[in-house]
Amino acid sequence: MRNTKDHVAVASRSFSLNPILRAELLERYEHVTFNDDGRRLAGTDLVSFLKGHQKAITALEKVDQSVIAELTDLKVLSKYGVGIDMIDVSALRDAGIGFGWTKGVNRRSVSELVLSAAISLLHLVPAAVAETQGGSWRQLNGNQLTKKTVGIIGCGHVGKDVIALLAPFACRILINDIVDMGGYAAQAGCEQVDLRTLLQTSDVITVHTPLDDTTRSLVGAQEIGLMQDHAVLINMARGGIVDEAALLAALDAGKLVGAALDVLDVEPPRTDTAAALIAHPRVVVTPHIGGSAKEAVLAMGRAAINGLDDYVL
Repeated sequence: MRNTKDHVAVASRSFSLNPILRAELLERYEHVTFNDDGRRLAGTDLVSFLKGHQKAITALEKVDQSVIAELTDLKVLSKYGVGIDMIDVSALRDAGIGFGWTKGVNRRSVSELVLSAAISLLHLVPAAVAETQGGSWRQLNGNQLTKKTVGIIGCGHVGKDVIALLAPFACRILINDIVDMGGYAAQAGCEQVDLRTLLQTSDVITVHTPLDDTTRSLVGAQEIGLMQDHAVLINMARGGIVDEAALLAALDAGKLVGAALDVLDVEPPRTDTAAALIAHPRVVVTPHIGGSAKEAVLAMGRAAINGLDDYVL
């Protein structure tokens, strides 16, 4: 039955632009306000947009205590996407606002991008493309992914899906996680090790932790220094987990074959360090597209719609 009582605000620009998600939400709710202007909503602009609505769908918008305090009509907030580092969940709970969130709904989209980045970096594709665009025609000798050692930092939904996709490549897989994954590791044919061992041993290192106080700059100068010179580093999780200045310095010093970043500490990028990484011949930077495959967008959107009714307090 269509809800004719509650008013729903959709702050997410990509959700608002998707005709399928719009239609499916309107089938369930009569009163919906979409972000049709495509604005990046933050602070007072976000408050103004959400005010007067009982339910809301947000994506990358920062919903902190100051925003939540102004939304006296809001009863439910549902998350479009899987990361929740931009939402003060404790403040929602204290305000009695329900929170709808589905973990790992875009994991295949992200894990496919990780796999493509690993193969691209190992085969020296970024450097080969740069040379070719510069007028050179030279065969570069990279490496196969097959039988390499892959280190996965954070073995949640995406980390496990990366492991599944690596099955045909006969890789040795090392995992590092704050949770004891011994049972899973034995079943999946991988090894749980400490971070130091993973960094020193892996040919490919891929990061899949959430961003919080314990993981900010988790991969800094000291950790990058432990990596093998021929290793590649991939971060498709959250900006801020990898220290961008330390990564740039290491690359400029000849450390690492390359790096792939789908996330940056500040998005869109506005720092000199980010600009230097984007321009670096051994770095691939993409604009946070990991979870943005069309199939993942629909899955995330439908989870967000369901979260308007299926939520926790």
